Amino acid sequence: MRHYEENSASAAGRIVALAMVVDGALAPSELRALTRSHLLEHIDIDIDTFHGLLEDLCNDLLTSSVKQGHVELEPATIDSLLAEVTEPDLRRRLLRAMWAIADADGVLADAEATLLARACAMWSAESRFIKESAGA
Repeated sequence: MRHYEENSASAAGRIVALAMVVDGALAPSELRALTRSHLLEHIDIDIDTFHGLLEDLCNDLLTSSVKQGHVELEPATIDSLLAEVTEPDLRRRLLRAMWAIADADGVLADAEATLLARACAMWSAESRFIKESAGA
């Protein structure tokens, strides 16, 4: 899995892309949820750049995470991707977008729930995230 600079648009965009494909399917409703979130504008990447990140992620997953004929992400892999975002405000924005994407198709798949739970646990473990969230 490739690494991106901490708090970069690429690191944030890849996490959103992961939220979209972690359940094994990219639904049109998830793309609409992404558009409504305005997250891409916030992290300053256009849709073509995002599609490139999505393609890179899928290629990385196919080369590093295929087990018994399907893609399976290890918790350590998820954690390493989440660790590339350390800025509390960016984490909160990503979580909101990830929840909207997961809810977009009306089904919360196990893999989506796992990703969201790991992001919530990892990112809320630091006190700054919790304090700033309480005031938001």
